[in-house]
Amino acid sequence: MAEILVLVEHVDGVPKKVTNELLTLACRLGEPSAVWIGDGADAALDKLGEYGAQRVYASVDPELSRYAIAPKAEVLASLVAERGPAAVLLASTAEGKEVAGRLAVKTKSGVITDAVGVSPDLIADQSVFGGSVFVTSRVSTGTPIFTVRPNSVPPEPSSTSPTLEAVTVTLPEAAKTARVLDRVVENTGARPELAEAAIVVSGGRGVGGPEGFGVVEALADALGAAVGASRAATDAGWYPHQNQVGQTGKTVSPQLYVALGISGAIQHRAGMQTSKTIVAVNKDPEAPIFELVDFGVVGDLHAVAPALTQEVQARKG
Repeated sequence: MAEILVLVEHVDGVPKKVTNELLTLACRLGEPSAVWIGDGADAALDKLGEYGAQRVYASVDPELSRYAIAPKAEVLASLVAERGPAAVLLASTAEGKEVAGRLAVKTKSGVITDAVGVSPDLIADQSVFGGSVFVTSRVSTGTPIFTVRPNSVPPEPSSTSPTLEAVTVTLPEAAKTARVLDRVVENTGARPELAEAAIVVSGGRGVGGPEGFGVVEALADALGAAVGASRAATDAGWYPHQNQVGQTGKTVSPQLYVALGISGAIQHRAGMQTSKTIVAVNKDPEAPIFELVDFGVVGDLHAVAPALTQEVQARKG
């Protein structure tokens, strides 16, 4: 079977959930090989093998961590030239897309971003034009490069015993122009990361103000969900911009998306409409959000959300 390279996203040596999803997808396309940048690859072998990685290419040179983005593209480009993989998979995050773009230029290959699926014949399912159109796309030049939206592929264990292979690259001067000066760990509490969460509860203009996000957070905590917000809410300063869901914010594709007081403008829909199940609460029965929901409630979110939170907590026992 053909080799599929998967760029590992990890925090403190622990692979992120999206990496397990990419490895699951890679198993359907060929033989997955994980590409690890930084320390900790040896300790993560078992975890990567749990989701099907046949090999782990590890580049542990401390110099790579001193520069932003470019070293990852250099490592991948080196492996593409040496190994000739059938495809390269990356997470469809801001960093993943930039790495993919740089890799495409270096390898003279085509790249498809924001894929929500890839078939065994390397045809990608894509959401385009702000999410209003779904298309299938194929890379016709070079090594196909795909960035895949988190939560598009349920992770499925496929136990293997991967081998660890060291990879060394010499960074060109062009890759050293953006230097990392400091790293700050954001305190996100116990909630999952927004782009990777299996459940997301978002609030919009309808919450009425920053204090209105209290009911959004309460429901999210009861469900074990991440908290999102519409652009209107973040622009008004009611919630942090890093929690914005939409075309100019983060794209999410959870198993369950709950929209509280969000009208459903195309900008927001583009960032969440691939969610598996969508629930909305809005006072306006004509709100566009109701056009794509699986379950809709016309009512006051300040009455509906607390009742829902109470019911969830009661069922959790």
